[in-house]
Order: sequence, then structure tokens, then C-alpha cells
Amino acid sequence: MHVSIVVPIYNELENLPLLHAAIMRVMEPLQHSCELILINDGSTDGSTEVMDQIAGADSRVKLIEFRKNFGQTAAMQAGIQAATGDVIVTIDGDLQNEPEDIPMMLAKIEEGYDLVHGWRKNRQDAVLHRKLPSICANWLIGKVTGFPVHDLGCTLKAIRSEIAKELQLYGEMHRFIPILARQRGARCIEVVTRHHARRFGVSKYGLGRVTRVLLDLATVKYLIQYAVSPMKLFGMMGLMAMFTSGLAAFASIGLKLAYNYDMTGNPLLLLSAVSGLAAIQFVFLGLLSELCSRIYFQVQNVQTYAVRKTTNFETVSLAISPAPLLDPRSRRAA
Repeated sequence: MHVSIVVPIYNELENLPLLHAAIMRVMEPLQHSCELILINDGSTDGSTEVMDQIAGADSRVKLIEFRKNFGQTAAMQAGIQAATGDVIVTIDGDLQNEPEDIPMMLAKIEEGYDLVHGWRKNRQDAVLHRKLPSICANWLIGKVTGFPVHDLGCTLKAIRSEIAKELQLYGEMHRFIPILARQRGARCIEVVTRHHARRFGVSKYGLGRVTRVLLDLATVKYLIQYAVSPMKLFGMMGLMAMFTSGLAAFASIGLKLAYNYDMTGNPLLLLSAVSGLAAIQFVFLGLLSELCSRIYFQVQNVQTYAVRKTTNFETVSLAISPAPLLDPRSRRAA
């Protein structure tokens, strides 16, 4: 097994030498070759020079340097796409994750799992602005997505390369990797990992990320349930709006006939009109979303399925191309 260890770095000057030494100390006794990919996410504290020194002294270390700070998700995506290993391990650069947990996670991969994600059960962070919001967020994410998880915020993960490279990560999506992977049919397991208090530097996380996580949660919910057939969502909303419109109109007419209630001053009439317009908009939005979905899957050559393995195929080509459009003149000639 060839293992790629992906580490996003942003201003971790003091932690870098210790991190490099700890990872290599853990990996050297294993019967796996490895590469360490450091992604410099626009560091400004001297981390760049330290990473250059580490890479110059150890050929197993590879560097990716961003022009500015693009965020952890972008750094994670860049590292995953550059990785050449059979298994990709992601870990934070702040030494709060324990590199000695990596062999345990690789053992789980060898048992047949596709993704192993950590659970910082005994988390060494502040209660009010780190642990409590994390508990609430994980509970909400589990309820919305149907994915039972204790700690989606743990960066320490091991994932098979073919699955990791299928994922499209944007915004703050790196924390939703297990959910996105399971959508692609990955066998996932959560394991308890160790966690340490930060020794050097300052945390880049805070309550300010809560809003972005909630917005990304809405995106993930849409992607895992409605991306392939968005009309199921918008069509249902259109039908509900249409039902509301009809019910309000019926009630408005009933009040006019029974009590001679003024139609122009009846709020139910306005509700009927607004709901009717909303129903039309939802239906057409669903149609447009269906077209966009099909364009995305065809142009990006992304399939709506994931194949685990094939047997007795000399050449595997499971992509189904759309039938070519015939020129009207050639159709007449045929």
C-alpha cells in the first residue's frame, strides 16, 4: 500500500518540524511506502521557509504553495488531487490530531472499509466556543443528512484514493467528506482518536464558521438527495403551493357566497394569487434544474453511479454517451 498524507498548513511555524518528525516516525516501521503532501495555504509567519527546508531534506515531502489563503477546503482538494497513494490520509497541521492513530486507521482500510474518520471523543478544546457548538452542529447534521456521526469536524481521516478523487469540495465541504463519500457508495466507519490541546500558534476556527457550515449543510442535503433529480424537490414545492392556492381560492369564494364577504379585501384571495404564481415558478425552476443537472453530468463526464470493481473485462467503459444528434438533411437522406 502506498499512502499519501495530506496536510493543509496555514501559519504553523513552530508545529511543522514536530509534525514532520511525528508522521515519519509513525510511518517508517510500517510496510507501506508514503508521501507527505504539505499545502501552504498562504502562510505569512515563516512557515513557507520551514516547509522548503523540510522538503529539501526529505524527498518524501511534496509541497503545494497557494498564492494566497484560499481556505482549508481548497487546500484539501488540491492535496487530494495531487496525491498518488492508494490511500489518502488527511490530518491537521496543528499537532492536535495524533499521528500515531494513522496505523490503526490504515488497518481498518485493510479490513475492507473505504473511509475511516476520527472521533475526538476526549476533545481538548474550550467548551463554550468549540466543543458545545460542535456537538450541536454534529447532531443537526446527523438529523438532516441521516448520517450518524459524532465528530465531522475531525480532519484525521483515511480514505481510498479512488473515492477521494471523485469528491468535489467547495466552500467548507471538507468537513462533509464522509457524507459525500457515503453518497458514492463508500463503506464508512468512525473510530475514536486521540486529541491534544494546541501547543503553538492560534486556532483558525471560531463561531464565525457556524453560518457557513449551516449554508453548506443545506447544499449537502440538496446534493445527496436531489442533485440527480431536482424536480422531486421543486415539483413537490410547486404542488404544495398549487394546493395552497386552490384551497385559499375555494375559501375566498365560499366566504363571498355564504357571507357576501368583500373579495377585494379578502387576504385569502391575495394568498391564492401569490401561491399560484409560486407554484408556476417552482415547476419551471424544477425544469431548469433538471436541464442543469443533465448538462453537468454530461459535460463533466460525471456518472450518477459508482463502480466498486469489474470482473473479466479487458477494457472497462461503463460511461453511456448520449446518441448523436442527426442533421435534418442527413435524417431525410436516411
